[in-house]
Amino acid sequence: MTDAKAADVISPRRIGVREFRANMTGFLRQARQGTAFLITSHDEVVAEIHPPSVASRPRRQPGALRGKIRMAPDFGSLPADIVAAMEGAAMEGTEG
Repeated sequence: MTDAKAADVISPRRIGVREFRANMTGFLRQARQGTAFLITSHDEVVAEIHPPSVASRPRRQPGALRGKIRMAPDFGSLPADIVAAMEGAAMEGTEG
C-alpha cells in the first residue's frame, strides 16, 4: 500500500465487549457516521462493526408508481361458479 493510501485508511478503534454492551446505541450511531470498531474479548478480536459498504435499499419514494399500475374492472368480484363452489364446500364442511 502506498503512503497516500495508508494515510486515507484509518485503523478501527478497539473496544471491549463490556464497553460496547454498555454504550451500544452510541457506537452504532458512530458506525452509521463512518467509524469502524473492533470488539475485543480478552485482547482477542471477536467482531468488527463498520458502516455498510453501500446502502442496503434505496429510500421509498411515495407516488413513484402513480399511474403505472392498473386493476381490471372486475378485480373485486369472483365468478359465480367459484363462489358457489366455495359456499358449497363451506356448507359441506359444517354438516355433520
